[in-house]
Amino acid sequence: MDEVNGAEAARSYERRAGALAIAAGIGGIVYSVAFLGGVVAGWAPELGKLVSAIALLVGGLLTVAVMVAIYRRLLSAAAAMALLGLALVVIGATGATVHGGYDLANAINPPATDPLADANLPSPIDPRGLLTFGLSGLGLLVLMLKARSTGVLTPRVAALGALVGALMIVVYLGRLIVLDPTNPLVAGPAALTGLILSPAFYIWLGLELRHAHEEHR
Repeated sequence: MDEVNGAEAARSYERRAGALAIAAGIGGIVYSVAFLGGVVAGWAPELGKLVSAIALLVGGLLTVAVMVAIYRRLLSAAAAMALLGLALVVIGATGATVHGGYDLANAINPPATDPLADANLPSPIDPRGLLTFGLSGLGLLVLMLKARSTGVLTPRVAALGALVGALMIVVYLGRLIVLDPTNPLVAGPAALTGLILSPAFYIWLGLELRHAHEEHR
């Protein structure tokens, strides 16, 4: 009876995680449009800062909830790597959430001066996206490679997730080395990942998680 209840609880969580994954995919598009278009391109800087901050804050929380579902699927086949991947994702998502909260506070009540921005210094919370892109991407890469090799996700979904993880690391390295967010070497991978590949992955993953739940009903 306990095993049956545990399996049902896991399927119920996956259904909810699937909905959250779809929300994360949509939120990723919102963040990318607000930040790349509103802030970087200068279409609407103040609005872009506000919207991107909210999307970053919420997106970090959604990502953790979704990746817990993948972690649970991997437990029996690759517990150690699943824990490593989830830990990296949680650390990265925590950084993204705190970064988003910091930006949101500044967007709602702009400071009189911003010495970090004026001096083009990295954020002490998330320097050049180390947590938001670097560690989050590494954690996603670890989880998706194991998900593909163990078969807990369909190969195409896992492969797309691994590609997104790798590109997130590239985005971080671009921001770290090139610095200028308008440089094509930075803006190109960021736009490709944020506007297309990452939303596609999370929405596809969400549909797969929800479909798996429906199959067991």
